[in-house]
Amino acid sequence: MKQFSLLIKPASADCNLHCAYCFYLDRSALYPETKCHRMPDKVLAKMISSYMKTEQKQYAFGWQGGEPTLMGVDFFRRATELQQKYGKNGALVANGLQTNATLIDREFAKHLAKYKFLVGVSLDGPENIHNRYRITANGHGSYADVLRGIKHLKQNNVEFNILTLVTSANVKKAKEVYRFLCDMGFFYHQYIPCVEFDNKGHPMPFSISGEEWGDFLCGIFDEWIKRDMRKVSVRLFDSILTLIVDGVYNVCRMGDNCCQYFVVEHNGDIYPCDFFVESKKKLGNIMNDSWEELQTSPKYIEFGKKKALWNKGCDRCEYLKYCSGDCLKHRLYKRDNSKDLSWLCKGWKQLFNHVLPELKKIASSIKRERGNKQML
Repeated sequence: MKQFSLLIKPASADCNLHCAYCFYLDRSALYPETKCHRMPDKVLAKMISSYMKTEQKQYAFGWQGGEPTLMGVDFFRRATELQQKYGKNGALVANGLQTNATLIDREFAKHLAKYKFLVGVSLDGPENIHNRYRITANGHGSYADVLRGIKHLKQNNVEFNILTLVTSANVKKAKEVYRFLCDMGFFYHQYIPCVEFDNKGHPMPFSISGEEWGDFLCGIFDEWIKRDMRKVSVRLFDSILTLIVDGVYNVCRMGDNCCQYFVVEHNGDIYPCDFFVESKKKLGNIMNDSWEELQTSPKYIEFGKKKALWNKGCDRCEYLKYCSGDCLKHRLYKRDNSKDLSWLCKGWKQLFNHVLPELKKIASSIKRERGNKQML
């Protein structure tokens, strides 16, 4: 059986914030029978027990939303209890939690620390930038509440990184955002492009263009390379280095097949990707279908293969190995045609042209250091 991980939506699209750019909020329309979506214990137990019966090098649970902390700390206590109950001796279990952090208190943070959760905290920059889109349903900014949650994480030594969504509010402010995060003592960064379209295929006001994405990332790189290369982890640069040094793709966007994980909705429904949680792409339900059946379903396999059905121009591109045509989300926005160029193509080319010479030098240095260590 192929290796796979789980991306779990225990509270579905429910969230205590109402971010204008959130691509998942409208997924609640898939489950109109209730306004409050919560994963029942029977679904949680079935998901964990069945997954941990499969043969995996590492059992990877990614808890997302909506806002997964709406489930409360007792839900996550139950999750780790079930992982211990059904895990084989010596099994490696990894838990990741992506959160807005506003509901993280001392008790919650203590549990995350005890079981070594890796937490991703959404923070878009300084207060004036962050509060542009990351607001409550009543229109209040969430910045202060996020920092309070981060304080609890720090006090309990929870490992966390910062996920910054790059929108029209911060795309022109790469240096300001980067320096802000570093000055706050946040040294693990993820930058994600905000690319959302209306029903006619037109970009939403908060979306960014390919050129803006390229400018932003080059700006981040120029700050990082000056003095932070060994101090700050930028996931995008790390993933490129991992490919150059080890020949390994460690982010799904770079791979040439999208059969890498399953989304588990609150009721056990299974989808191939959280960008494509749509009724027509539903694969089954964990209460009725085995992981083997889901992994070998024609619908899942067909979805995965779409990634490599890229534009003919990609075959002639010197950077194809670094993006594999980019995420399907950025290619299927207009005609549902995987052969369309990515909305961000120009930006990726600009980035790779700008950073690869330096990253290849760093990669050579890493290889030399490894070789010297092996000789000792």
